[in-house]
Amino acid sequence: MNQAVLESKKNVVTEIADKMKNSGSAVVAEYRGLSVAEVTELRRALMAEHVEMKVYKNTLAARAADAAGYGDLKNVLTGPNAIAFGEDETAAARVMAQFAKKHKALILKGGIVEGRVIGSETVAELSQLPNREGMLSMLLSVLQAPVSGFARAINAVAEARGGSAEAPKEEAAEAAA
Repeated sequence: MNQAVLESKKNVVTEIADKMKNSGSAVVAEYRGLSVAEVTELRRALMAEHVEMKVYKNTLAARAADAAGYGDLKNVLTGPNAIAFGEDETAAARVMAQFAKKHKALILKGGIVEGRVIGSETVAELSQLPNREGMLSMLLSVLQAPVSGFARAINAVAEARGGSAEAPKEEAAEAAA
């Protein structure tokens, strides 16, 4: 084989391995049966969530998976596959699963999340989670609940003493005068 071709393949393997290591998640899906328009629609939906989808030769992807330490991923690298690399852990799974609901030709096979190879069931579970902003707002509401409960309790005590929460300040001002 030509040395230039070998070098080119090594570069592609290195590129895939780097993406597998550095992305928040990667999802492998079989896209056989999708039209060009449907694949374009999928790519646009993925790009909106900062997810990149690439199609690689399975042999190169398998070598990259070995190089990156994800040898178990080779089991799903059969047939025409696309790999979606997402910045966050749920974006790729969520967008791909939503698209697969509408287009039955897209089959989610597995992926990588937080340094572990996952199966299609786990990809489906991840797709149910909200995006990063949604998770942060859920966390914020959980953190605010005790504080708002405490504020309501203080307000209730103040109202029980006869008036609003401002009443004790007014009484203190009158007593000082």
